[in-house]
Amino acid sequence: MRILMLNPPFKPRFSRTSRSPAVSKGGCVYYPIWLSYATGVLEQEGHKVKLVDAPAENKTLSDVLTLAKRFKPDLAVLDTSTASIISDIKVAEALKEATECFITLVGTHVSALPEWTLQQSPAIDAVARHEYDYIIRDLAAELEKTRPSLKRVKGLSYRRNNKIVHNENMPLIEDLDALPFVSKVYKKHLNIWNYFYPANLYPEITIVSGRGCPFRCTFCLLPQTMYGRGYRTRSIGNVIEEVKYIKKAFPEAKEIFFEDDTFTANRHRVREFCNRLLAEGIELTWSANARADVDYETLAKMKQAGCRLLCVGIESAEQKILNNIRKGTTVQGIRQFMKDAKRAGILVHGCFILGNRGETIETIKKTIEFAKELDPDTAQFFPIMVYPGTEDYEYYKEKGFLVTENYSQWVTEQGAHNCIVSRPWLSNKELVEWCDKARREFYMRPKFIAKTLAKGLKNPAEIPRIAKAARTFFKYLIKGTR
Repeated sequence: MRILMLNPPFKPRFSRTSRSPAVSKGGCVYYPIWLSYATGVLEQEGHKVKLVDAPAENKTLSDVLTLAKRFKPDLAVLDTSTASIISDIKVAEALKEATECFITLVGTHVSALPEWTLQQSPAIDAVARHEYDYIIRDLAAELEKTRPSLKRVKGLSYRRNNKIVHNENMPLIEDLDALPFVSKVYKKHLNIWNYFYPANLYPEITIVSGRGCPFRCTFCLLPQTMYGRGYRTRSIGNVIEEVKYIKKAFPEAKEIFFEDDTFTANRHRVREFCNRLLAEGIELTWSANARADVDYETLAKMKQAGCRLLCVGIESAEQKILNNIRKGTTVQGIRQFMKDAKRAGILVHGCFILGNRGETIETIKKTIEFAKELDPDTAQFFPIMVYPGTEDYEYYKEKGFLVTENYSQWVTEQGAHNCIVSRPWLSNKELVEWCDKARREFYMRPKFIAKTLAKGLKNPAEIPRIAKAARTFFKYLIKGTR
């Protein structure tokens, strides 16, 4: 079967795979990692697959339709997000008219709202809910039959006799080692120079060593809509083999980023991974997502094994707010983690959310000062972004704090984040302004500027990353616009 795996055109450089999909102020462009995994599964089954990342490649709808007409897919799988869903549906309609192929939508938004999605257009033949690697595999196998029956495909929602049918869920994949290396899919289908994470060395390769997250943060999108609140992991041996492949296949890559929701959720496993790298003499620069609760001994082992940076959700300086969002961390623990990370020599990219449950202007000011006190190597400040399928979306909707449910308003005309949570005492516009103020106060400090320049002088490998991020980010700091 001929299958088109499409990250649809929307805003240029739009990161649909991000936990808060938007056009990044720092120029961040995520790999289409989940589409890539599913592409690998389909290729294992012998299908002829074409993976197209339109936003990263600056492809327009016209470009995609021309490509699709030439490729003549039997099945097209389109990734989605809340911010882009209205556009994604229009792309599906145009693709249906151009090719008459079977069209399936995947991703966070349609997993949360499969019925709503199917009601929007007859061009959408089905929705694959949640983790979709094996759903698409089974759908392709079914469509190849002389008499296909969609009711046999777990995890699928579709129309039958003018009614919308939701098949039972597809179980989450337990044997993640059975999946192909996503980096092999990148090698075949993508250009790694199109992808950039401002905190990481450039270019980098993003993979995952596990799916899901055991923690209960009320705002976090992927665990609640796609991969579950449990941490399923690949074997260390399997991860090490992919690391070896990447080092051989991508000699230009400066870093590997582990995009697990919380790579450090199992510290014993982290130390085992580090020990394997050291025992096999694998020289590797890598980074990962983490919580602000990793102990010094683990951090020191990570540094010894080549860990350069951790991306850490700090969120707030107010303990009550951390409790409200079920973060499971403490202000005291965050301070200790930052001290330990600096002592171990690991860089930290700190993530802060303004506008969480219980937020006031006073707590926002406290968080900005906290960010400057902690002094992570880089930082991001986002207004609270809520998405269908998350506890926060339901909470703010019930409170009457959503200014719109027009999903196209989740980003600005330029594609930047657009907060839609507004309280009587703290409006959505004020939250955006406070994020702009926080960025200026954090990044325009003489201490930060001097530290960044020193970092570039000490390690020339940092210079391309710093320069590339600064070119995009600097205009936002000066203008203070979104």
